[in-house]
Parts: sequence; structure tokens; C-alpha cells
Amino acid sequence: MNKLFIILLLIFNITLYAQEKNGKNMDEMWGDQKEISGSKGAKRAALFDNGNYAMFIHWGTYSNIANKWKGKTYYGISEWIMNPRRANISPAEYMEHAKTFNPVNFNAKAIAKLAKDAGMKYVVITSKHHDGFAMYDSKSNDFNIAKVSKFGRDPMKELAKECRALGLGFGFYYSHNQDWTFPGGNGGPKQTANGMAADFDYYFKEKCLPQVKEITTEYGDISMVWFDTPGDMEKKYVAELVAVVRKNQPMAMISGRAGHGLGDYKSFGDMNIPIENIDGLWETVDVTNDSWGYAWYDQNWKSPKRILKSVISTVARGGTYMLNIGPAPDGSIPMEAQDALRKSGDWIEKYPQVIYSVGASPWGREMAWGDVIVAANGKLNLCIYNWPMDGKIVLPGLQNTIKKAKLLVNGKRKKLKTSQKNGWTTIHLPAKRPEKLISVVEVAIEGPIKVNHSLSLDPSYPTRFSVAFAKGKNCTIKEKQWMEKFGEWKHIEQAQDWTDASKVTWEVDIMQPGYYQIDLNYAGDGKTVWRMDSSEGDWVQNQQNGSHVYKYYEMGLMKFNKAGKHKVSVSFVEGNAEKASLKEIRFTPLESLE
Repeated sequence: MNKLFIILLLIFNITLYAQEKNGKNMDEMWGDQKEISGSKGAKRAALFDNGNYAMFIHWGTYSNIANKWKGKTYYGISEWIMNPRRANISPAEYMEHAKTFNPVNFNAKAIAKLAKDAGMKYVVITSKHHDGFAMYDSKSNDFNIAKVSKFGRDPMKELAKECRALGLGFGFYYSHNQDWTFPGGNGGPKQTANGMAADFDYYFKEKCLPQVKEITTEYGDISMVWFDTPGDMEKKYVAELVAVVRKNQPMAMISGRAGHGLGDYKSFGDMNIPIENIDGLWETVDVTNDSWGYAWYDQNWKSPKRILKSVISTVARGGTYMLNIGPAPDGSIPMEAQDALRKSGDWIEKYPQVIYSVGASPWGREMAWGDVIVAANGKLNLCIYNWPMDGKIVLPGLQNTIKKAKLLVNGKRKKLKTSQKNGWTTIHLPAKRPEKLISVVEVAIEGPIKVNHSLSLDPSYPTRFSVAFAKGKNCTIKEKQWMEKFGEWKHIEQAQDWTDASKVTWEVDIMQPGYYQIDLNYAGDGKTVWRMDSSEGDWVQNQQNGSHVYKYYEMGLMKFNKAGKHKVSVSFVEGNAEKASLKEIRFTPLESLE
């Protein structure tokens, strides 16, 4: 087997995985959001739309394998361990191994309490993942935790009960297209045990449809049915499943990954928080470490602050954030995840007005110092991720008069001095930050919120702008996604297809004239020369190295002589244009001219 063939095979496998994981394309996976109208639709959407924060749980017999099979560790997401592109475990071997699954320390009450302590409003758990193993006592198929494993009982009954007791919504994930152990499922055997040919219709009628009927009738009222990876499922199958959910659980939301635009909202790609506000109902799903299911080596836990930033950034863009935990082989939740969730939950308990029943940021993007949430009472909540060295933060483009600005400290409000000049609002803060994680400033304004949406350079903080906020000429600006480890997705916007005539231009608003350090975040192949030009005539040109990994490279100083609007362009000068892709530009203020 020659090297070229191996490379082509690898590309094919990754592409096939992306199709299976995300559907034929990202639009199909997200689904076109259905219009939620009428009183029933509004009630159905209320928990999703107002709660904004939920717990996802990936749990199955793959958790017992924990990414180690026959002495070899497979890095990446563990729930795909049996797939041919992972450990390539045969259905017979996998089904035999399921008999050893015995999560003796599973505690439904403790998990529900953890979700409550974290500030989450509902829980969604895998009733059946792509491996076909049901995590409940299915009457229609015996390959389930109650009948096959040593555990011998239905943990979903227990979890549904405990969530209900704490006032949490409860929902099921169900892999409706892929089933790697049942004949006819996508990725599964093509014949039954007695040698009869099995197609998708056989799988759908014999397993998928009956199990969806079970999870929507045997666990009381549920809040969500989270279908996944529709791939090339025919619309008639998806429509039948949706009809079952509507009949049995009329108040349950249906994920956008049902397919064919039949879900209730858009579901974005895994681990993807948009950089711009998105209209309508949508969610993004993320992990507390790297893998959805438990992996024995995975200790890359998100800190409490990183969790909060992810929640706030999602809510500020107008969405809902669902964060996953993966129980260990014994059914317990790793302490590192528990600790981070509880500490971030303590913060949310103090500042619920930042998370629940809120509006997206009027600026439509993140600020250099943090993000903005509009509370239900119309006040602006400024969430400061990085406390300023000079004791000031700036709100660009706010056209309203400020009535009051107050720093929230331990349930009290401390009045702050503010000033407004030429569309820039400065808020003066104390030298010491009041919160270890994220501080909140509450701003009351006169009248409806009015904001100038210019891209503004902060006078104190480094300001980053994605190429998504730029205009491209003779180049292409598009989304790029890739996997770091298997199933660990990264998402960016990049400018590509560079030529000598290409240019990417941002229009920026300057409050403070002076020198700004210009850095570019790009990937490339070898030494690359870029040029940056301003509309005032200043320019920077420099050569730096490049690699396939996106990183920031220092370019030089650019001088802005006056406040106001400026255009800054980046053009490609020299190097391997075919491999060059630009992600972001960063402006760091150095010296004032005023």
C-alpha cells in the first residue's frame, strides 16, 4: 500500500466521519429552525429559551471501555471506540463486553443535585448512542443495561425521578440514524442473525421507532428528545419520529439534529460557540474535558472561569449552552468536573440575572474586556473577564444616557463613576477586583438600547477581530472545521485563496489615537510576508514563519493620528499563497497621542 493511497484513505475516512457525525453538511445537521408559534409552542420553548444552560450526559458501555481496548489506548472521543476508524470492535465482541458493565456507584440523586448546583435547568442523557446499547430497560430490544449488564436495573427511571424532584427538566438523547450493532442501522450489520438481508427500513421498524415510543411514554413528562447525526436518512423516517414525539410528549423540544429542518431549533456543531449574535432559537454543546464519554486518560478539565465564560459567551450571542459530563466506569462523576461545575454554579447563584431569561448583547460580539448581557429588567450586565490595570473599561458606541452604573459585590451594589464622550462610555472601577472569577457591572440607561455596531479598538485592552467581521477582495472568507483528536472539533472563520490582488479589510473605530501593535493569527507553510495598510497611509510589512497550526505572529507598530473611523487592510505579499489562511488580527494599544 503506497503512501498516496494511505493519505487518500485517511482523507476519505475523516470525510465519512464528518458526514456521519454532522449529517451530509452542517446546514443539514443544524436544521432550519421551525417557527415556534402559538401558546403551546411558546410553552414548549420556554425552558430552552429562558433556562439557557443545561447538562448533557454521555454514558454507555463505551464508558466502561474508557478508550482502552486490548491494551491499546485510542485518543479522542470514547463513544466512537467500536467504530472501524477507532478500535474496530466487532458487534459480537462489543455486545459480549457489555455484559461486564456494572456502574455500581451510579447515583441518580447526586447527578441531579450536581446539575442543580451548577445552575443548569434541565438534563439530557444518552438513551441510546451509535453503538446501539440502550441505557434503559427497553422492551423492544434486549441489548440494554437492564437485561445485558451486571447492573441489572433501569437508571433512567431513577434519574428522571430525581430531576423531577429538584424541578429540573429531563430529556433523552437518541441516535436515530446510526446503530452499529443492530442489522440495518447506519454502520451496522447488513444481515440478521439468521442471514436475512436487513436494510434501514428493517432497523427503523424493528428498533428505532419502538424505542422512541418507549422513551416518550415510560418516563413521565420529558423536556427534550435530542436526535443526532441524521446523515442521509429519508425525510419520511424523521417525520414519523417527530410525529411520535409530538403525540406522546407535546411539550418536548426536538433537537435540530433530527434532520430535514424538522427540529425546533438550530443545533450548532460540537464545541462551537459563534463569534456573532445568531437570531432565533439555537444551542451549542460542549464538554467539561475533551471526550463526551469517559476516557481513562482525559484530565483536560475546564476551569470554573472557562465554563462561565463559555456559558456567558453563548447566552450573549443569543443561544443556549449544554455542557457534557461523562460518568466513569463505576457510574460516578469525576471530582474535577464536579468541583468546576459547583464553583461556577456558586457564581451563577449570585448573578442569575446574567444567565436566565435574558437578551443577547446589543453589540453582537464580545468586547475586549468581556461580554454584555441584557437582563430581563432592561439593564445591561457587563461581565468583566479580565480586570483592567488602569481601573477603566470602555463601552463603544452606546448612544443612550447612563442613569446609573453599579458594581455588584456580595449582593450589594456599589455606585460607579461614568463619563461619555464622542460615543464612548468610560466606567471607572476600583483597583481591586471584587470577584475571583468574573465581575459584573449593572448599567441602567435611559430609553430603548441604541448601539453603534462599529468595530472599536479598546484603548486599554488588546482587541481581536476575526476575518468574519472583514470584507474580502479576491479571496474567500469561509468557515473551517477540523478535529484535533478524533471527534474533538475546532471551528474558525478564515480568509483563504490568496493572490497578489487579495485583500481583507476591517473598518475600525479609534477612541485613543496612538501606536498599536499589530499581530496576525494565521496558518501557512514556511516563511510568509504580509502587509497591513491603514486609510491614513501608515503601513506595516513583515515576514514571519508559518505552520499548519494557527497562532499569533508579531508584525509591527501602526500609528493612528486621529480618533474616528479608519480602514485597516491585510494583503498577502510573498510565500506559499495556496497554504496561507488568515484567522484574526489583533490591535494592542501602546502609547497615546493625546
